[in-house]
This record gives sequence, structure tokens and C-alpha cells, in this order.
Amino acid sequence: MPPLKPYEKDRNLLSPNRNIAPITATVNEQGKLCIGGCLLSDLAKRYGTPLYILDEESIRTSCAAYRESLDKFYEGSSLAIYASKANSSIAISSIIKSEGLGLDAVSTGELITAMQGGIDGHSLFLHGNNKSQEELLIAYNNQATIVIDNEQDINILEAIVPKDDKKAKLMLRLTPGIECHTHEYIRTGHLDSKFGFDPDKIEEVFYRLKDCKWASLEGLHAHIGSQIFELQPHQDLAEVLVESMLLAKRIGHEIKDLNVGGGLGIKYTLSDDPPTIQDWIKVVAQAISKACQDRGLGLPRLICEPGRSLIGSAGLTIYKVGSRKIIPGIRTYLSIDGGMSDNPRPITYQSEYSACLVDKPLEPPEENVTLAGKHCESGDILFKDLAIPHSNFGDVLAVFGTGAYNSSMGSNYNRIPRPAMILVRDGGSDLIQRREQPEELLRYDVLPEHLRALM
Repeated sequence: MPPLKPYEKDRNLLSPNRNIAPITATVNEQGKLCIGGCLLSDLAKRYGTPLYILDEESIRTSCAAYRESLDKFYEGSSLAIYASKANSSIAISSIIKSEGLGLDAVSTGELITAMQGGIDGHSLFLHGNNKSQEELLIAYNNQATIVIDNEQDINILEAIVPKDDKKAKLMLRLTPGIECHTHEYIRTGHLDSKFGFDPDKIEEVFYRLKDCKWASLEGLHAHIGSQIFELQPHQDLAEVLVESMLLAKRIGHEIKDLNVGGGLGIKYTLSDDPPTIQDWIKVVAQAISKACQDRGLGLPRLICEPGRSLIGSAGLTIYKVGSRKIIPGIRTYLSIDGGMSDNPRPITYQSEYSACLVDKPLEPPEENVTLAGKHCESGDILFKDLAIPHSNFGDVLAVFGTGAYNSSMGSNYNRIPRPAMILVRDGGSDLIQRREQPEELLRYDVLPEHLRALM
């Protein structure tokens, strides 16, 4: 790989998803990489590795880009809500709250994390294709909007919502039948999907909900995928959503909200070319506006759900270089002190990233290495051909674009503790998730008495 050059960012400053590194990335006078005014090699010494690092300014800039673009390009009311499955923590939820965004959750854990971070129930949305009674009750009791995904959601709510009490606020998720050029595992908009009601079921569901005195159907939702670089599919989505809105109106539902989901991609490698947040919002806003105008409908509140595009480029992970194995004429394996437990996306999705040695970010490459994780798995490979300057044992290496779906999808494979996560800003750093300790991995183990007796 050529030198990363994450610092050539003037044209992308207001849309962090267009940068490989966080927008605060700089090289100091000694030629060493800094993020948020913090020297990465110093952070490795202070907090240890592997270490997740989030740049607060990049997160806030992305929030502002969504919020301000909606205000600029959409004449109706609007709300951006953070898809917290990308990276969920109390600290992140607090930032989201302070930036005026809402949040969507898909589990009890994400719900209570959001609320602990200050997210109000009126700005909270519950998703999921198999919601438990507990999850639905928490959402209902906190006046969150429940995105119904199937008949089971309706059946459970019908049984648990108290009669003659406040109504459950509902948003109906539909499967729009729109394909995007993305990984098959993250295509959620086509008809063969586990998510949402199929189009031929929508009318039936509208009629059923019309007779439910406990429910208030306030919105429609659709999502067409993730890591999307195309804009045309979102124009198509607007037509589907607004047509469904018109059908709901004919049946007697006043739809206030249209949620177009998220899915905007980020720049993981030099060849990636995602649209800016501003361009994405402009296309979505104009498409919804035109579709409503064509059908004589007033503008609903426009909701979008950025996850990866809001936080992905704000994050990076730093590792220490470990063992080296040279197979002459074939490859050189360079191992790091983390891998698939802190970043499962390469082995799961064959995802690609960018990386550099933090104290040699601009030096020309001298070797091609296969960057291997430390797990007992042959597929635990983060890079197959990574061109970097020569490295030594203990050098610190940064992998960019890990703010989304790394910590949240991580595991304790091989009983390896999860990394710490820190937030950097203005030369300071704060711990927002502490590093797990090996003995903590035993906290849920139970040794039956008959086995204890054999010890």
C-alpha cells in the first residue's frame, strides 16, 4: 500500500466518512502520528494495546453534518438518529444526546446504555426482528418508538400494553425490494430478507393496526443495506416509502415519520469513494420531497439512521507488533497482539482496511507483510498484503476505520479480554471502556458441586 496520507483532508473535513483517518490526524515535527492532539505511541504506553481510539471531533463533525444537511436540504422537520449497533457505550450515547440526535437500539443492553447516556425516550427507537417481551416493555414504558418488524411484535404488544393507558408509538418496517452493490450479508432491502414486512402484507397490517386502540402507527421505515456508495437506490426507496404512506393514509393512518434507514459507506481504503454526508442527505431529502409533492401529500418528518458513516472513520485500533515468520519466496507473517476478537470483520466479511506504523506514517514501504492476529485460527488475518516500512518487535501499528462494528462485534475468542476504548480530544484522552482482565472472563462460570469434589 502507498503511504496512507490521511492528512490530505481539506475537501473532506466536513464529511469525515470521506477520510481514512480521523479528521484531527496530524504528523508532529518528529514525523509521528497524532490523533486528537495525542501521540499514538504515547497512548499505547499509557493504556496498553490493543486499544480502540475514538476521535471526539470527528464524531461531532459527522453529527453536525447530518443535522445541518437535513436542515438545509429538507423543508419539513427532520431527525438523525444514531444506529448504536455500530458502537454502543454510555459515553458515545452522551455525545449523541449533546449533538441533538436520537438513537436506535436493538436490545435491552443497547436501550439501557442509551438511557444511561441521557437519550430521552422520545428520541429512542427500538428495532429488531425477534424482540423479547422485556425489550418491548422497556421501550413502551420509556415512550420509545417501536419499529414493528413482524406479526409477533404486534401480538406481544397487544398482550402487554395496558388497556386505557398511553398508546404504544409504532413505526412499521417494510422490505422495499431494492438491491444494492454491497456484501450479501449486509443487504437488508431486498425481498428475501429476515427484516420487515413484505410489500404484499402491508395493507393487511395497516388494517389490523387501525383497529388496535392500544397502538398509534406514526411512521414507516425501510433500510436498503450498509456500506453503500450509490445514491440512486435511495431515490427509489423514497418512491416506495411515500407510496406506502399514501396507502396508510387511505386506510386511516396519519403517518408523521418516514425513516429511510442509513447505510452510507465510509472510506476504508484509497480506492473507496463514498458520497459525502451532505450529498447523501440532499438526494434523500429531494427524493422524499418530490415523491410527496407528486402525490399531494404534506411532508413527513424525515428520519435517517447513520451508524458506520457517523462513527466508523472516527475510530482506529492500535496494536503492538510481535512475532515474525518468513517463508522464503512466499510471504512474511507479521503478528500483532490482537486480531479477530477485536476486529471480526476481515474473517466475517473479507473487509479491507488501511494501516500504518504510528511512528513512521509517511515513510515509504520496505516490505510486504501478511498481518496476522494472535488467535488460534488460520483465518485470523487482518491484511494479506500490507506494504509498510520495516518494523521491529514492539512497534505500534494503527488500523484505521475501526470505529464501527469492531468493538460491538468483538468477542472473547480464545478467552482473550476485550480491549479498552478511549476518547481523544484537544490533546487529552479519557477512558470510556476499561480493558477486561483475564480473571473477569471467569465471572459467569459455575463449577457444579460434583466436579468441585473431584478437584
